Amino acid sequence: MFHYTVETNKGIDDAVEALEASLKEEKFGVLWNFDLKDKLHEKGLAFEKEFKVLEVCNPKEAQRVLHENVMAGYFLPCKMVIYEDGEKTKIGMPKPTSLTQMVEDANIQEMARDIEHRLMHCMDESV
Repeated sequence: MFHYTVETNKGIDDAVEALEASLKEEKFGVLWNFDLKDKLHEKGLAFEKEFKVLEVCNPKEAQRVLHENVMAGYFLPCKMVIYEDGEKTKIGMPKPTSLTQMVEDANIQEMARDIEHRLMHCMDESV
């Protein structure tokens, strides 16, 4: 599968807060917290589900990846989503290894595997 998704009983705001705390422990910061529902409403479009998009980055990892292969920068920063799905809240991301396969670089794939593992751990810890 191209993604990794976990489910929690936490509300959106609590899930975002827990994820941000977990990411911080792994030295990932949230560069942007985009509220898709609010943006669509601002544009006059109906969308009733809470849906947040976080762009996350670990500067040292980004530097390492870019030094290895600048084309991998097309996949930076990492994107994570938190959204309502019925009575549950889901936290998901496209797997870095799925995205970086297109670069066809074994070193980048290895770096992506490490980052993916760490981000999945953060998601698991936040539920």
